[in-house]
Amino acid sequence: MKLGLQVPIFTYPQGQENLGDMFGLIAERAERAGLYSLWVMDHFFQIGFAGPPEMEMLEGWSALAFAAGRTNRIKLGTMVTGVTYRHPGLLVKTATTLDVLSHGRAYLGIGAAWNEDEHRGLGVPFPPLKERFERLEEALQIAHQMWAGNEEPFNGKHYTLERPLNSPQAVQKPHPPILIGGTGERKTLRMVAQYGDACNIFARLGDDALKQKFAVLRDHCQSIGRPYEQIEKTTLDQLSITHDGRNNSLTPRAMIEYCRHLAEMGVDQALFSLANVSDLEPFDLLATQIVPEVEKIVPAGR
Repeated sequence: MKLGLQVPIFTYPQGQENLGDMFGLIAERAERAGLYSLWVMDHFFQIGFAGPPEMEMLEGWSALAFAAGRTNRIKLGTMVTGVTYRHPGLLVKTATTLDVLSHGRAYLGIGAAWNEDEHRGLGVPFPPLKERFERLEEALQIAHQMWAGNEEPFNGKHYTLERPLNSPQAVQKPHPPILIGGTGERKTLRMVAQYGDACNIFARLGDDALKQKFAVLRDHCQSIGRPYEQIEKTTLDQLSITHDGRNNSLTPRAMIEYCRHLAEMGVDQALFSLANVSDLEPFDLLATQIVPEVEKIVPAGR
């Protein structure tokens, strides 16, 4: 089983003047701890669960490029890019650039977008939900076409690309893995089966909901003849890890059991944010006690 760190908060005790140093240090610590992946939110304003919109928020793809320069092995992705934020052709170029410069470490995390406030605040059009899903599907089609090296014109309902050239091509073959965020059973999980390489479900939805989403995804895969096992199943949670479990945090043993439980339901990679991410303690515990044990866990169905 794999572990990945999401960094959704860039407000640290060290202050904004040290934000870059602290974020770079977090990326380095995550890699040294043996984590498989590092993720940032692709938002422009901070979102409600973390604090007011005025809190510091880095642009996601620039932050990942910075992290790539501070690391050598860890995979890098957005959790997730809203399809409305960037033209799909430019988004594929951006993801490809990260993949090339990082020697093949990029994920493309993408979803239908939801945060209307930041759209309106920065002047980004925010179409109705139905249209956003239509745009998401076209963006996924464009990504597959560009990563396949097909330069034929793309003529969709919402996007027209006369020559979808992508040079240089991505290092990862056939392309960087596409993680589609969201839990909608009729549209999102169908797109995961058809276009995606990974899904992401909030762990806080609970065991029953998680099993239900995976069952729906399996049905979608069966309906198009795709092996369900090809899809990487990931979850996202908010955690805190300490050596003694203080303040309702997880001890290393509790974290290992948490991962074992997810693996029993078929989760391949457990992603989490850390409330104490600016502390060294959780990374030391991950490196010495948690990651070596979690890597031994085989997810159900593997």
